[in-house]
Amino acid sequence: MGSTGIRPGALPKRPAYSFQARRCLNARAAEYLPDLPDLTESQRSVREAISKICVKFPDEYWLDCDVNKRWPREFTSTIARDGWLGICMPAEYGGSALGLAEAVTMMQTISESGGGFSATSSIHMNIFGLAPVVKYGTEEQKRRFLPPLIEGKDTACFAVTEPNTGLDTLKLQSTATRSPTDPSTYLLNGSKTWTSTAQHANKILILVRTTPLNLATTKPSQGLSLFYTPLDRTAVSVAEIAKMGRAAVDTNTLHFSDWRVPASDLIGSEGAGFAAILHGMNAERILLAGEAVGLGFAALRRAARYARERVVFGTPIGTNQGVQHPLAASWCELEAVRLMVNRAAQMYDEGCATGEYANAVKYLAGEAAFRACERAVMAHGGMGYAREFHVERYLREVFVPRIAPVSREMCLNYVAEKVLGLPKSY
Repeated sequence: MGSTGIRPGALPKRPAYSFQARRCLNARAAEYLPDLPDLTESQRSVREAISKICVKFPDEYWLDCDVNKRWPREFTSTIARDGWLGICMPAEYGGSALGLAEAVTMMQTISESGGGFSATSSIHMNIFGLAPVVKYGTEEQKRRFLPPLIEGKDTACFAVTEPNTGLDTLKLQSTATRSPTDPSTYLLNGSKTWTSTAQHANKILILVRTTPLNLATTKPSQGLSLFYTPLDRTAVSVAEIAKMGRAAVDTNTLHFSDWRVPASDLIGSEGAGFAAILHGMNAERILLAGEAVGLGFAALRRAARYARERVVFGTPIGTNQGVQHPLAASWCELEAVRLMVNRAAQMYDEGCATGEYANAVKYLAGEAAFRACERAVMAHGGMGYAREFHVERYLREVFVPRIAPVSREMCLNYVAEKVLGLPKSY
């Protein structure tokens, strides 16, 4: 399991916090643990332990990674060494067997510490990305794939989106066909885009078409298959995409031709890949929502501190309601979303159908975090545009949860159709 020591039934008692600490928003999350009454004992223990790691990686560390486009290897190695990559994985493969609620707490705390999406995106795939393998993989595959991922020996990336088929996943064009000379091997041909961490990953979870779209006689989704396999750089070209923010974590376009993949790396049955990735989608949206909330709180914490310390015309700018009220409104929004994210994660762990809640919290968290980051920049005035105050980095990164892994418009489409019973609009 690593050295987390976090298992149900073996958790430290809830720590005591002073009234002042409960109300403080100034220090890093690593120095301030809010007394959140909705968290379970397990979640509190996770937050406390993760915060002790995050204190070693202050904002200046993440600024350096961002400016120099440097992979946060020291951070990812520490998280792996202490066993946190297996927080949701079954204990028999080296994981901690905890739930999504604990994983959300972990990722929110990391983001809230100032790491933002530079930190969370570097480990996001390793935390919950192999849920399809856990559910649909064979026993042999689980024993082959999960322990190295949990131990940090493997880094995985996820390839679904293609240049010509963004959210329209069922129209994927990349193919996998049986080799005419070796039936135990598939030949993969095509391209993928917006694949994060591929510059550093040695494994890839990839969705491709095994039945041509025009031959999928029942449902188009039944022609897609999922593979988890080594990222063979002799057959796959990886080209990084220059982007607006989160420069520490790469995003790429992949091209592959006659890439030989063993049939033993097929996850589930041929043609059942779409159902397999759906299994992890709700969890991913809830997890990302927690990361967004954390970034919003990081921005709010810096803005509140600056508003107290910056003196103009003889008084701190935080004395003015024009500065106070936007920040106070952001706290209300973020805390409301945080409560909903936590409940959605708990419902997921309880086995409830959470599609509407997963989409709702992903939408709400992205919007609340964006407003908090924007207000933090504006509260800093001109200094908000300077790198050394960090909030401009937060603002660049906060576009991630508004766009990925699904757009806010698609979240609203889901709620409109599935909850309100309105006609499909796309």
